Amino acid sequence: MNAESPVSAAEIARLAGVTRAAVSNWRRRYDDFPAPVSGGPRSPLFSMSEVSLWLDRHRKRVEVSREVLAWQGLRDVYGSDMIRALADAAQLFVTGHSESLDDEIKPLLEQYAAESSPAEALAGLTERFINSATGSDRVSAPRLIRAVKHFAGSVKGTVFDPACGIGSLLIALGDTLAGQEVNPSAARLTEYRAKLAGLHDVAIRVGDALRADQWPDLRADLVVCDPPTNVRDWGREELLLDARWELGPPTRAESELAWLQHCYAHAAPGGRVIIVMPASVAYRKAGRRIRAEVVRRGILTDVVALPAGMVTSHAQPVHLWQLSRPVSPDDVGSSIRMVDLTANDPDGPFEPSPDQVVDVQLVDLLDEEVDLTPANYVAASHTDHVAEYSSARQALASRLQNLLELLPPLASGPGSLDGATITVADLARAGLVDVSEGRALPTSDQLDDAYVQGFVRSSANIRRSTSASGSFRADVRGARIPQMSIEDQRLYGQVFRALEAFEHRVKELAALGERAAALAREGLTSGALRPPTEE
Repeated sequence: MNAESPVSAAEIARLAGVTRAAVSNWRRRYDDFPAPVSGGPRSPLFSMSEVSLWLDRHRKRVEVSREVLAWQGLRDVYGSDMIRALADAAQLFVTGHSESLDDEIKPLLEQYAAESSPAEALAGLTERFINSATGSDRVSAPRLIRAVKHFAGSVKGTVFDPACGIGSLLIALGDTLAGQEVNPSAARLTEYRAKLAGLHDVAIRVGDALRADQWPDLRADLVVCDPPTNVRDWGREELLLDARWELGPPTRAESELAWLQHCYAHAAPGGRVIIVMPASVAYRKAGRRIRAEVVRRGILTDVVALPAGMVTSHAQPVHLWQLSRPVSPDDVGSSIRMVDLTANDPDGPFEPSPDQVVDVQLVDLLDEEVDLTPANYVAASHTDHVAEYSSARQALASRLQNLLELLPPLASGPGSLDGATITVADLARAGLVDVSEGRALPTSDQLDDAYVQGFVRSSANIRRSTSASGSFRADVRGARIPQMSIEDQRLYGQVFRALEAFEHRVKELAALGERAAALAREGLTSGALRPPTEE
């Protein structure tokens, strides 16, 4: 085993027999914990030799498990190509031989599998890969798989995944499985994982599903897909006249809607599609025409907004779109079930509460934007417009009455304050202020804080900080402040405080006014409110 192999935080946790949280705690508490040698902020990798020395020095090492030895042995030989490594290991576990495996690795894997079973051994190595595969488009996160299983419910018949990756989503959902995967090693791994899971009616074909569909005649009872996202070169030009685009040819920027239609093309009459979508697909301008067609045909049944942290490639929330292919022209929906789970725990449960669900009529979605974001409709459906609009008006009236009282009366001034001034830098050198985070904080009772802040923000000082090109840079140290007695400073400071309170109240008032107007407009257009009748 190569002592310089990079290891992830999850691997260090397994090596030491602790949780990943404990490793994170060590990184914070111990200044001598090894620094990352590669990887990004979300998935740092550490030197195996440095980690080993640190564990020994702090007496945190436990006996290295055979799983760790097997994993590190594969990492030493295959490097970052761990999908191929797992596929070769899986072949050994299933068939008893593998010509691709190094002679030094085979005994490690055989010993590891002998401790439990080949199925458990592959499951352990695969779990390690999934935990270390942040950013991979070949891996569906366990949280996402649990969510898809929940909304899929009882599954019968053939399940098809046209971008199955290493097969986690596909294997979790059925017994009769078909898949396609562009990565040959991932396709092999999926087949071996299925066999070790006791699934025998499984067929995975290799190829780019959009450009070279290997299952042109397949019509499945359930099509599931966690497709690659933000792919510009998905083959639009060569596929422009493809028969799969029932809803219209997707634009170059909407690869996700190409996958949506590819999945729908493989759904049997009465069959369903569950596809993972970035939240932006629900409202992007480029996809409006196809969204409108999906809604108009009544084939989109559900849009579920999941919590953040459900996928491996990013921390943003994603949606599940569910479609159903009608058995007959009359077998279409009249509404779409919108579910907003964005405030929930990503580990579930995924059963929505009544205030997280609303059925939206198709006609109410066919506007200029065709925005299918669940939050827009769930929040509106559970708003008491009468009570909230009345409350907003009362709050506005109260604040408007008090607003003038906050604006201080001012007398005629001397015309200018061109007398003696001093810079903040001079005050700092004298120890009278502390300049920190763009503020000059008085440290002496010779200065009034509000007085200092008020003059630092004066238009004259702002002009000094603005270049000829119009760009502004904060120059607190260069700001000039008039020299006044502390008594006069306090008079100015009192007014500056009142002006700050006034500005704050005006901002509150503006936000409240926008809320009241939005409630009124939404209530009038939804029927919850109406104009008053003349008495």
